[in-house]
Amino acid sequence: MSSNTSQKVAVLGTGKIGEALLSGMIRGGWAPADLLVTTRRQERADELRTRYGVTPVSNADAAKQADTLILACKPQDMASLLDELAPHLTADRLVISAAAGITTSFIEERLTERTPVVRVMPNTPVLVDEGMSVISAGSHATADALAHAEAIFGAVGKTLRVPEAQQDACTALSGSGPAYFYFLVEAMTDAGILLGLPRDKAHDLIVQAAVGASVMLRDSGEHPVKLRENVTSPAGTTINAIRELENHGVRAALIAALEAARDRSRELASGNNN
Repeated sequence: MSSNTSQKVAVLGTGKIGEALLSGMIRGGWAPADLLVTTRRQERADELRTRYGVTPVSNADAAKQADTLILACKPQDMASLLDELAPHLTADRLVISAAAGITTSFIEERLTERTPVVRVMPNTPVLVDEGMSVISAGSHATADALAHAEAIFGAVGKTLRVPEAQQDACTALSGSGPAYFYFLVEAMTDAGILLGLPRDKAHDLIVQAAVGASVMLRDSGEHPVKLRENVTSPAGTTINAIRELENHGVRAALIAALEAARDRSRELASGNNN
């Protein structure tokens, strides 16, 4: 499986994440004529054709025509989608799953023997080309298959290869990760209002602090402890705030929260949706 951009790629289940991938791939050099999409509603298909110049097809036709199929459906729809695809898929196609909690073995068992499968867990910042997509190889995925998946998801952010056994931990940190930051910004904005600031000003201050801190973390090469110490002067405002965070067990709460997210990811992967 080559990672060049002249192959036909089909996105099955073109919701927000699927559309973000399409948009990123086109900006990254894929020709719209080589991109196929499947949707449940005709008006959505027409919208994607008009907006991007891609070709809407049925799931069966996607399986027959595409070299690579990206399964971007809901996890609960995966089994029926695979049943629909299986009669038309040969083992020379690459199947990429972007459905949370679905293992490569679940997919491999339902397709032609030795079909290469790659599992990817993107997060919602792919919508603004700042995503993190965690990539794992199935039993038959080659280095070329992984490189091809990286080329696709690299169009909307960064990628990271991990063993599939680490996917649940990555889901807790990266897949759910943006929500923790939104939660923190929400709480800090409320604190700003308590301190006497209008909501819009508190929001702008916190969001820019978050953006600035993120860029420094990414680009400085410094450990987060070092960056925090740079802001924390003796007997100053920051150390008083940090003391309160430690007194309230915020660090321990975050660790417990991520463990809970990891455990729930495992439950979903094992089929427990209750």
